Amino acid sequence: RNLYAKNADSVRAVASTQKIITALCVLDAGDIDKTVVIQSTDTACEPTKLYLKPGERYTRRELLKVLMVKSANDVARALARDVGGSMGGFADLMNRKCAQLGMRNSHFVNPHGLTEPGQYSTARDMSIAARVAYRSPLLRSYFATKSFTFTYNNGRTRTIENTNKLLKNVSFVNGMKTGTTNAAGRCLVCTGSLNGRSVVCVVLKSNSPNIWSDSEKLMRWALERPVAD
Repeated sequence: RNLYAKNADSVRAVASTQKIITALCVLDAGDIDKTVVIQSTDTACEPTKLYLKPGERYTRRELLKVLMVKSANDVARALARDVGGSMGGFADLMNRKCAQLGMRNSHFVNPHGLTEPGQYSTARDMSIAARVAYRSPLLRSYFATKSFTFTYNNGRTRTIENTNKLLKNVSFVNGMKTGTTNAAGRCLVCTGSLNGRSVVCVVLKSNSPNIWSDSEKLMRWALERPVAD
């Protein structure tokens, strides 16, 4: 049930929080351990990037974990190309997924959330996507990962730190996805569980530091207050 809403159906850019939909489409494709060979077109995007190189080989599983924890845009492009055949083909999958889930005010044109015309969602729609993603044990484990070590094909390693500060600051927060662009502002889809209850909190078009303080207040209000009969 819905505990609180404000401007929940305002259509706007949602930045990298739309990678939740990207992840759901990757899972729908199955074959999570399929090898993805990186192509030069995958790297043609703005940072945040993992700086993958053409010819490198990783599994969808490895790439999906980095996508959820670090929000790398080259990783999003590689997964989208692998699953959808092209950026446009994958966008079609994303929009079909939105229709299937009842996300009525969303339309996506890329897998990463960098600003493009005709791409938008709402807080209510993103909460629908988040509830579905939360039901996946695999995605939930990635959303809750505070940091891990990624190994490149050449043996070089990199520590991948989660972009969600509330994971480290609030004990019951266990996900989910950050997003920042000029058009979208600071965005956070946050999840948490306490005393047998789980909530999703979506804050869009915020700024620093309010994105963290407002999201934490909403999460604490939703989960720490006494349960009404």
